Amino acid sequence: MLTLALIGFVGGLITGISPCILPVLPVIFFSGGAQGARGEGTATVSRWRPYLVISGLVVSFSVFTLVGSLLLALLHLPQDFIRWAGLIVLVLIGIGLIVPKFEHILEKPFSWIPQRNVSTERGGFFLGIALGAVYVPCAGPVLAAITVAGSTGRIGIETIILTVTFAVGAALPLLAFALAGRRVAERVKTFRKHQRGIRMTGGIVMIALAIGLVFNVPQLLQRVIPDYTSALQDTFGGTSQVEESLNLGGLVNDQNKELDQCHNNATMLESCGTAPDIMGIQEWFNTPGNEPIALDELRGKVVLVDFWAYSCINCQRSVPHVTAWYDRYKDSGLEVIGIHSPEYAFEKEPRNVKAGAEALGIDYPVALDNTLSTWTNYRNRYWPAHYLVDATGVVRNVQFGEGNYTDTEDFIRALLKDADPGLQLPARTDVADTTPTGKITQETFLSPNKVRNFGGQEKYSALTTSFAYPATLPPDTFALDGNWKLDGQYITPTTPAAGIRLGYHASEVRIVLAGEGTVTLTIDGTTRTIHVSGTPKSYELLSTASLGAGTLEVRFGSGIQAYSFTFG
Repeated sequence: MLTLALIGFVGGLITGISPCILPVLPVIFFSGGAQGARGEGTATVSRWRPYLVISGLVVSFSVFTLVGSLLLALLHLPQDFIRWAGLIVLVLIGIGLIVPKFEHILEKPFSWIPQRNVSTERGGFFLGIALGAVYVPCAGPVLAAITVAGSTGRIGIETIILTVTFAVGAALPLLAFALAGRRVAERVKTFRKHQRGIRMTGGIVMIALAIGLVFNVPQLLQRVIPDYTSALQDTFGGTSQVEESLNLGGLVNDQNKELDQCHNNATMLESCGTAPDIMGIQEWFNTPGNEPIALDELRGKVVLVDFWAYSCINCQRSVPHVTAWYDRYKDSGLEVIGIHSPEYAFEKEPRNVKAGAEALGIDYPVALDNTLSTWTNYRNRYWPAHYLVDATGVVRNVQFGEGNYTDTEDFIRALLKDADPGLQLPARTDVADTTPTGKITQETFLSPNKVRNFGGQEKYSALTTSFAYPATLPPDTFALDGNWKLDGQYITPTTPAAGIRLGYHASEVRIVLAGEGTVTLTIDGTTRTIHVSGTPKSYELLSTASLGAGTLEVRFGSGIQAYSFTFG
């Protein structure tokens, strides 16, 4: 229990200093901190206000995260009801801070409570409750485990401890900010003299926060500001003790506990329990009206649940088979649902995913699983991964990674015939299997928190800015030359013609790049220029008919970000 509490607290603390808390800081500063200061001529203000605001946030976040979905389901209310209710309360409190008469109207329903403390001036707990209802922390391993447990109803003492300690850890930085706001307000004469101005400013920023949340402005802000805690989050979440304690990859629950009865590369259909729910989806597209799809609505159809990411080379080789199956068998009763599960931050952006899906010819329904909630609910760990579900809703085959396409199509055809014995099936598809055979270089990440296969002499960290090629580059490694800035997701050259040298075993080599500019590729003395434009995507460096070993070099112009090398 102590270990789980520590994991929850540290996970929350990392979240509490991450960019996703920035939108609520002005509200915390003015309404949680500065408004709790003693100004000149004030006597009714509560010194406990910062603590009340933060404690309200902790309570509401914990309760709503754990049992909010269950309560809403029992009451037959929309799943975003709590969020909208919190937004409305924020607006009402904000108006009350600006217009005192309106505040008195808000207090009237509570007049029966002895010594009530719901005033925006004296209290803060109700403000904290509203903030907790709309506060959406950054996703991470701890939050994923809590979300899955709450959504599936598996709420035991361990989950409660994890949730409360996570909430406390995430709230502590906010409390420090609130107390700092109060201290500033008490020490700066302008704040002491203008308590009315502080109230009005607090009301304005509160209403602004509510409007911003309606239009997803905080998400846009998080995309603009680099996640300076990503290295901490990856290091913390990737430890074996954390994974074991949270049961990541994924959390075993009543929905997914039978999935391990299916075996990868199986040669016959198996029975692995009812397919787990598709949950926590941010957005759908390629559906009528872009409305969500629930698996229980598809009873009578054979469903292929495909986990993928648009910049993953393994997925890019797998998707042509999936799109061919969909086109060939959709009129025979096959439905495909692509669960887009991002590996990079840029893969969370809907317009990037839609562009990637269009480039790959995907016109079947796609769900954006940006918090990896469905990924976790399926106990998945692979890109791509296929879960084949029969017409009764039972998972009959699981395929991890590329390959085994012939058997998968056989299974699809068999399940379609089981669902409709009189069905006349069309001819089989004839997409070539391009799954690499033999030893190939592993995917090579370039960010310092995910680095793999670095063969240079320097320490590969965000603090290192100058690099030089080693005298000898080991096989299947890379090295840098010139000056570079190493960020949490990618690396950027800071001097002209900075380079990357790569040793590889593959028949295909690709690099994920973003920005505007050019890179120069040199292989076996031959040089060519690649033009880079727009959002992150995969660019081909090498494609040959057979597997081979070699060395290549890429020299970078300015304005380019490099994410990873992938191999086939």
